[in-house]
Amino acid sequence: MKIEGKPLLHIHLQRLKESKLITDMVVATTTNDEDEAICEIATECGFHFYRGFVNDVLDRFYQAAQPFQPDWVVRVTSDCPLLDAALVDKVISHAVNNDLDYCSNVLEPSYPDGQDVEICKYAALKTAWTDAKQTSEREHVTPYIWKNSTFKGGSLFKSDNFSEGYNYGHLRMTVDEASDFEVIKALIEKLGTQRKWTEYAEYLESNEEIKNINNAITRNAGYVQSVKHDS
Repeated sequence: MKIEGKPLLHIHLQRLKESKLITDMVVATTTNDEDEAICEIATECGFHFYRGFVNDVLDRFYQAAQPFQPDWVVRVTSDCPLLDAALVDKVISHAVNNDLDYCSNVLEPSYPDGQDVEICKYAALKTAWTDAKQTSEREHVTPYIWKNSTFKGGSLFKSDNFSEGYNYGHLRMTVDEASDFEVIKALIEKLGTQRKWTEYAEYLESNEEIKNINNAITRNAGYVQSVKHDS
């Protein structure tokens, strides 16, 4: 889908380029023929790309990261076109400064859906890739890690939730449904593609008509559905 002539993925990647801490960026897509268009956008934006399994996204992430042998791997998803690179860097800094195996701002969501950031040590990703068996753990990449993290009462992975005290978890700035697209379209047409996430959030809070377009959609509905298929 395009807004003002630009595909959502292009907008997403251009915003991510503003990160000051990420050293390499890879678009992890699939081997499906239609995803050739994703590879073209990635190349146009100066990103690497990796093509792997459709449903085993954990394998796709691991294989995409493996050639780089990184210390940490940051996971963001392409349904978050207005993700703020400055927020990404804050989560990275928190993880690195505290030597965490896993850190995210979604263990206790206080940011809008669409400003989701996860970071884990490469070693933790490799452990998950080796040991995760459930369908939901393979499809959604990080559940094995955060379910076994200290933040959730586990012991395998030292973890923490990043928060700055906001209360915007009820807002949707992601694109899962057609109504989500209408909200993002309205935000971009009004504010452009280069604002801070807080500016988009504040605009939604002050414009009920736009905020209400998609506020009935459940957060993380895809993961909930995936868990139902676990054996």
